[in-house]
Amino acid sequence: MKVKSGSGGGMRIGELSALSGVSARALRHYEDVGILVPDRSSSGYRDYSLADVTRVAQIRALICAGMGTSTIKRYFDCVRTGDRGTQLQMCPDLRAELDLIAEALTAKQAQLQRTQEQLRRLTSTSRGLGEAR
Repeated sequence: MKVKSGSGGGMRIGELSALSGVSARALRHYEDVGILVPDRSSSGYRDYSLADVTRVAQIRALICAGMGTSTIKRYFDCVRTGDRGTQLQMCPDLRAELDLIAEALTAKQAQLQRTQEQLRRLTSTSRGLGEAR
């Protein structure tokens, strides 16, 4: 367990939650999977810094892009934040992971289109049946 020297310099989980817009429950989950590692105060409380606010924003950006927490953990060293926001530097094997995510999204999109078409067929049929009564 890391213990931060000094006291009062960090944030508690509620403060990080408010600053980042991410629930305390999600922050604890990020800690459980190892993608957010807060310092600990001498009394054992989580002690977050401003760098953790940035890290949570990076995690959220990656999750919104379709990456799971296990993938984020493997490739977090490839994440950069700059003037243009959060970006990924292409690390070895990362391209293959991202291609898999893109393929899965394409397959889901095709399935949604098939479902929408089926719904259109069903609703046009039911309108026709309802009008015939």
